[in-house]
Amino acid sequence: MAVYNGPACKRCRALGAKLFLKGEKCFTNKCPFEKRPYRPGKDKSSRRKITNYAEHLMEKQKARTIYGVMERQFRKYFAQAKKQKGETGENLVRLLERRLDNVVFRSGMASSRKEARRLVSHGHILVNAKKVNIPSYLLKKGDTISLSEKVKNNEDVKNRFEEAAKRGVVSWISVDMDKFSASFVDIPTKEDVQPPFNDNAIVELYSK
Repeated sequence: MAVYNGPACKRCRALGAKLFLKGEKCFTNKCPFEKRPYRPGKDKSSRRKITNYAEHLMEKQKARTIYGVMERQFRKYFAQAKKQKGETGENLVRLLERRLDNVVFRSGMASSRKEARRLVSHGHILVNAKKVNIPSYLLKKGDTISLSEKVKNNEDVKNRFEEAAKRGVVSWISVDMDKFSASFVDIPTKEDVQPPFNDNAIVELYSK
């Protein structure tokens, strides 16, 4: 599946779930999914029969869309999760949450994961005081991320931190707003994340 470059909100509607792809807009009443929580098309009342396979495939597409992962890389995550101890689905969620671009977004340094990927790719994110420009870099427990001096005084970044603080940052990330840094306190469980997709359906899909 190629990269989707169409309207992000239309993608949420097509998959039937709010995936928070547009940053601050998703938290306001301007969110198109809140206004039209049905699939795109001329007839919103129409219903099509969805097969079991299609349901499982849709759950995988939700996960891939949320974290911005291509199919080949997603399969690698699944293979890695399968080798680890514990439930494969929960291991998969943990791996996705450990991505650097995801933690940058979760900490409030970026308004969306797409914007977080740009910050990382352009070399504006430091991991343990060293520049890392790989969005898929997997953080470990105790790692600290911070902004480069070039963007630390950016007003937009400051505003994002303030908005994130108002909404509340996730429990597995500790944010220091004065230093514009965040610590990956612990690897979250599936219950902590509460992903808007069925990880068990993804496991069943790849097990067929």
